[in-house]
Amino acid sequence: MRKLLILFVFTLVLELSAKAQQLPQYTQYVLNNYLLNPAVSGIENYADVKVGHRQQWTGLEGAPVTSFFTANLPIGRRFLQGDAASMSAGSYSNPMSRSFTLNYRAAEPHHGVGISIMKDKAAQISQTNINLSYAYHLGISYKLNLAVGVAAGINANSLNVQDITLGSSAIDPAIASNNVRQIKPDLSLGLWAYTSGYYLGLSVKQLLKQDYNNNSTSVNYQSESVPHYYLTGGVKLFLSESITMIPSALLKKVAAAPLNFDANAKFAFKDRFWLGAGYRHKDSYSALAGFNISSLLSVGYAYDRTVSELNSVTNGTHEVVLGLFLNNKYKVTCPMRTF
Repeated sequence: MRKLLILFVFTLVLELSAKAQQLPQYTQYVLNNYLLNPAVSGIENYADVKVGHRQQWTGLEGAPVTSFFTANLPIGRRFLQGDAASMSAGSYSNPMSRSFTLNYRAAEPHHGVGISIMKDKAAQISQTNINLSYAYHLGISYKLNLAVGVAAGINANSLNVQDITLGSSAIDPAIASNNVRQIKPDLSLGLWAYTSGYYLGLSVKQLLKQDYNNNSTSVNYQSESVPHYYLTGGVKLFLSESITMIPSALLKKVAAAPLNFDANAKFAFKDRFWLGAGYRHKDSYSALAGFNISSLLSVGYAYDRTVSELNSVTNGTHEVVLGLFLNNKYKVTCPMRTF
């Protein structure tokens, strides 16, 4: 196990210096695309709050652990008080029904704001990301909406050198400078096109490249943040009046790393619960389930089973997301525009 941990930490350091993936991944991003794209800010006409925790590769010491808090809400009286696609106050109609889809019209122009706080720890490497977001939503046709968003904040990275033991004569130039705590500015941009039947989003996170080892002059020991590009889309297919199938996909590109993709299928039963499955290329299979408990509360769970060589030393990955629908005037029990 000690050798495995050393190998794991060494791999993480190599990934950072090689500019590979630096941001955590999420299995339930389909339930909270705001994690990937700031243009989703304020897409629903209530305050959408999510709290999540992801325990990756359980059973493996030093494996990644990620926690996050997100909240976003719309600003705009006409949108908040109801637009052509909204139900009448107090209605319990199913927002996933065919009638909603047939009667759907583009949302009123409005603004959206939000905040995201993410903490990720893997072995001795920790990062905390705090961002504020803004988006503007505009109907560009009778049923098509386009949102443009930006998020800005800070990204704090640290390396716990106290837990790193080197040989008696070993000196690691990457940490010899003691430059192991860094706080850098962060910037993300996004576009989001959506109707009642499909969505398509394009975003980039960590747009500002940042050097995390300013005191090192050797190229072998330099590490920097790099942009992460995301292209995601999904469609709602009616299998019956009450059951919908929502296939979705995510393409992710990070400098010096292979193109990665996720594919998911979510089966929603009215506005109460859903089941789903997913596949992450050369990484894992996943199972998802969730309940919309009320017009205030929802909960989702995902389990990933890795297909890599780590499969022999880990019990899989667990991810839990708790959702709150605040100021939910129309008592919607499932999202209407982020399905």
